Amino acid sequence: MKRFLTVIQYLVVFVAIQVVTTMAVVFAWLMIEGDTARIALQNSLSGKIVTDGTALLLISAVSSLLTILLFMLARWSPFSRDYIRTRPWSLLFWVAILACGTVIPSEWLLEKIGLDMPIETQQLFEQIIRHPAGYLVVGILMPLAEEMVFRGAILRTLLKIFDRRWHWLPIALSALLFGAVHANLAQFVHATLLGLLLGWLYYRSGSIVPGLVLHCTNNTIAYVLTRLLPQSANASLAELLGGEQKVWFALACSLCIFLPALYQIAVRSKGVRE
Repeated sequence: MKRFLTVIQYLVVFVAIQVVTTMAVVFAWLMIEGDTARIALQNSLSGKIVTDGTALLLISAVSSLLTILLFMLARWSPFSRDYIRTRPWSLLFWVAILACGTVIPSEWLLEKIGLDMPIETQQLFEQIIRHPAGYLVVGILMPLAEEMVFRGAILRTLLKIFDRRWHWLPIALSALLFGAVHANLAQFVHATLLGLLLGWLYYRSGSIVPGLVLHCTNNTIAYVLTRLLPQSANASLAELLGGEQKVWFALACSLCIFLPALYQIAVRSKGVRE
């Protein structure tokens, strides 16, 4: 029971940091920008997302940095160089390849079950990405903070509760929590599926490093696509690829990337129970 309460504590602290940081940045923004900020905030609350991109970036950056520092200093997500000392470069290469193989199947699945990211969330995401420092937040800080919380702290604790034979249960629980904090159905499905892979990588390696590589690669792909193809946010796969047949071809190619990468990771790693 104590360890379950510890997991809840990690989750509450993570959410609280997001809430407090948002309130602090919005308050500072209102003080600095005055009427301009008030009008933008009123429009945001009424559904017209015109919030300043710098404010959104600051909220994400500050909350991520606070999370990283707190979980590291409190040793809730233990920091060690032991895994890197094993020189797992070939495994990390295959992890990056694995991430590339998940992009199209994940988008295809969301289309088939009829889930779209809320337009407000999509617009906020695009505003952060368009900022000059957007990649630092989306591609590095946010993945690191989330891996420290959901794999380095939450999953690590859950794995100590359950017998090794039931390792998929804590992996699934941590993935569901990871999906739930994204607060909308489309991201819940995507983040939960991604969380299963991230949890499996943590279980196999005993380190957040492989999951961090997967997470950063996934977010980097989203960043690049949004920057190079801004129309991709509102277009279907068939529209982007030029027809339904090309979608099936892309899915087949993705599986030809995903499955060999999954196999290579499996044979280059072994389960670790801390």
